[in-house]
Amino acid sequence: MKRVAVTQRVSLVPERGERRDCLDQAWTRFLSACDLLPVLLPNVTEAALALCEPDGVSGVVLTGGNDLAALGGDSPERDTVEKALLDLAQERSLPVLGICRGMQAIQQRFAVPLRRVDGHVTPRQVIRINGGLREVNSYHRFAAFETRAPLEVWAVANDGVVEAVRHSTQPVTGIMWHPERCSPFAAEDVLLFRDSFAVK
Repeated sequence: MKRVAVTQRVSLVPERGERRDCLDQAWTRFLSACDLLPVLLPNVTEAALALCEPDGVSGVVLTGGNDLAALGGDSPERDTVEKALLDLAQERSLPVLGICRGMQAIQQRFAVPLRRVDGHVTPRQVIRINGGLREVNSYHRFAAFETRAPLEVWAVANDGVVEAVRHSTQPVTGIMWHPERCSPFAAEDVLLFRDSFAVK
């Protein structure tokens, strides 16, 4: 199995004075279905980068959860880690797949304006992708209605919200739905991950 770096959400536990890193177990099951092995990264930049070196991973998955700090989120350390991972991925030409917040982190990197949206927290939503229609889930409060080069729009919701982007020259992709929350896992999502990380 190829190893991929996987970011984690920050969970605040004020009664214990703790900031915990955590990840839904569904992610491990989904990545296993894609023949990928997750390397869970802490939200401590130096440690996260050390787990990726040397040649420790074949790509990066930026998962969902937590709003970006620029949008009022309370986990700035996660923003810092993910920015560093995007730098590392660019330097080493590693593929990156951003999920929900992860796609927003990619959009933020390329100065794509994000704003609050309504009607995008729902288990079913129809999007236009690859010239057809597909039903996906949706659990986000912020989104974009446009993109900027070098990102290109790949999927759009009926209200114009950009639901997926791809970099024009680098192996960077972002999607706004959560493949790990599908039951059973969607074949299209498994194929996307396998293709993105060149799983044979």
